[in-house]
Amino acid sequence: MGVLNVTPDSFSDGGQFLDATRAIEHALAIESAGADVLDIGGESTRPGSSGTPAEEELARVLPVLQRLRGRLKIPISIDTQKFEVAEAAVDAGAQMINDISGLRCDPRVAELAARRSVPLILMHLRGEPRTMQKAGFAHDVLRDVTKGLRQSVSVALKAGVAKSQIILDPGIGFGKSFAQNYELLEKLTQLGKLGYPLLVGSSRKGFLGATLARAGKPAPPEYRIWGTAATVTASILHGAHIVRVHEAAEMVEVARVADCVINPSLRRHL
Repeated sequence: MGVLNVTPDSFSDGGQFLDATRAIEHALAIESAGADVLDIGGESTRPGSSGTPAEEELARVLPVLQRLRGRLKIPISIDTQKFEVAEAAVDAGAQMINDISGLRCDPRVAELAARRSVPLILMHLRGEPRTMQKAGFAHDVLRDVTKGLRQSVSVALKAGVAKSQIILDPGIGFGKSFAQNYELLEKLTQLGKLGYPLLVGSSRKGFLGATLARAGKPAPPEYRIWGTAATVTASILHGAHIVRVHEAAEMVEVARVADCVINPSLRRHL
């Protein structure tokens, strides 16, 4: 899953693709690089972010969705917590909904997914983006994430979402300490026991910046590519079905090699 942030303030690429023409060029480049899904978002949910009104979010993503319609062969996911944005995006051609709030922000997103029969990604978020890295972290992160994801799944199923539509995301970097992010990657197979495909989004995140720090300063996002590659590999080896990344071309190669490690049938063609 390749990331396209149509925002002025995302932590890693804010402002780079706010212009619709540049966003479309990048979307086509992501597909050309080999990504299987394009994830478009119009609201930054970085630590400390305060949210974006639905009208502004729509003004950012709809022109891009409308101009991409019929031009991409891969499906588009809309990264939003809001029913109004999700509905308009699906009407404009999005084929998947990625809700970082796990339906806590607006449960009507589940009703939309059920009615339109689109896949629904449910992420675990402890707290809210504005304060999630300042509030207390869970004592047992795996238990906290498991409980939260089960609650999100329950809301989705009650709204009529089919089990086959649901994808779960442990929410790396969302209300977790740096150490807890690594723990979740280590124990990903246990989350797989919930019985749903898993998506992991570790690309360029702060815990990698801290790990790769030099002279006491975190590595900036653009210097976290090899750290991202390591977490993408770990995610796949521990059961992730989808990895959400910024550097599509490089991570397609990482995923291809990691897939050969876990899938003997792929090795027979080498």
